[in-house]
Parts: sequence; structure tokens; C-alpha cells
Amino acid sequence: MSRDTAAGARGGSRSGRTVGASPSVFRRLGRVVLWGIAGLLVLALAFGVYVAWPILFPGAIGVSGQQPVSGYPTSVVATGEDGRTRTLSVTAEDGSEIDLSMLRPGDRVVVTGAGFNPQRGVYVAVCRIPDAPTSRPGPCLGGVPSADAADADTDVDGERVAQWAPANWINDDWAWKLFGARGFDDRELGTFTAYIDIPAAADEYVDCTREDCGLFTRNDHTALDNRMQDLYLPVSFTE
Repeated sequence: MSRDTAAGARGGSRSGRTVGASPSVFRRLGRVVLWGIAGLLVLALAFGVYVAWPILFPGAIGVSGQQPVSGYPTSVVATGEDGRTRTLSVTAEDGSEIDLSMLRPGDRVVVTGAGFNPQRGVYVAVCRIPDAPTSRPGPCLGGVPSADAADADTDVDGERVAQWAPANWINDDWAWKLFGARGFDDRELGTFTAYIDIPAAADEYVDCTREDCGLFTRNDHTALDNRMQDLYLPVSFTE
């Protein structure tokens, strides 16, 4: 074999070794993929713990301190066993006073609250009044607020525009906002605003033409058995 031929053969051999990826490259790539998967699993686990923690460990429970209501007031105040004084009020859509004894499906009411615990989410809806203050209000008309309907404010050309729904979900936790909750107006004051589109007076679960119902706040699913934030305004429907 000539010297030139041998040199060409050696050069071809060297170039051949550089064309294909070495096993070490594949091993490094495999480790990167595995670490990426492991990181995603850790994040998913952390998110699950973050969401489940307040449900599994809800803290102190109690009642709101609201006394039985007579008539159809548009505002109530109660001091709960946690020492918080909460206020629940309602007006018509335009801010004027509304007669809660003569609600009609399709009416729109603005519900405001103050003094609520922002570390606990609340549902706002028309529900059956329970027999005792230690019992959960419900069933409720309108069901659980959805991700499509629970966000009560959107920006349209720089202005705040209300979005109405039969039930609103207020929860300041960013994780629950992913599922449709909207935040408190002011965490320090515990204030919120809900925009309720009054639903039909009856469904398959409750009939508010035959049972006593009210416009309620109650703790959301993160503290279902805690009656501390149960406030209500009695309502009645008319044709």
C-alpha cells in the first residue's frame, strides 16, 4: 500500500469516528430527559400538596354568629367565633335598593361583603336556608361556579366590565384562580364583590318557591364544614 493510500485510510477512519454520536452523548441526553421528567413530577407533587393542604388541614371551625333573620333586609352584620365582624349587603344592578321578597329569574344583583377571611374562599349563591346554623346551606341554585363564569371582572378598552353568573366563587389563592375563582377586592379588609344573575327559582335539587331560601355566602370546598362565613339575606321569588 502506498504512503498516500495509507494516509487516506487513516484520515477516513478518523472522519468516520466523528460522524456518529458517541455513546456518552446519548447517556448525557438521557440523563437530561430523566432529570426533566423528575423535575416535572416534583412540581406536580408540590402543586398537589399546595392545593390539598388547606382542605386536609382547614384550621379552626365555628359559626358566623348570624341570628335568624326576619323580613327581607338588604344588609346583615354578624360577629363570628373567630372574632371577625362580617357584613353582607346587596343592591340592584344600578346600585339602587332591591326588594328581595320579589326576585325574578334574570334579575341582576350586586353582592358585597366585608370582614371576610381572605385565607378562605367563599361561594355566593341562592341556597336553601338550613335548619340550624351548624348545618351547611344548600342545595344552591346555579351549582358551583365554573371557570367560564366565576371571573367577575374583565378589562374592555381599559374599563372594568362585570360578568354575571348564577353563582360566584371568591378565592384569593392563585391556584384556585386557575379553576375560575376571582380574588377579594381588598385582602386586609376582607371585601369582595359578586355579580349574581338570579337563576330560575327551582331545579332538580331545590325549589325556592316551596322552601325558604336566601342569598348566601359560605366557605368553598377548601373548608366545607366550617360555618364561620355563612351569612345570608332571605329571598323570595315572584312570577
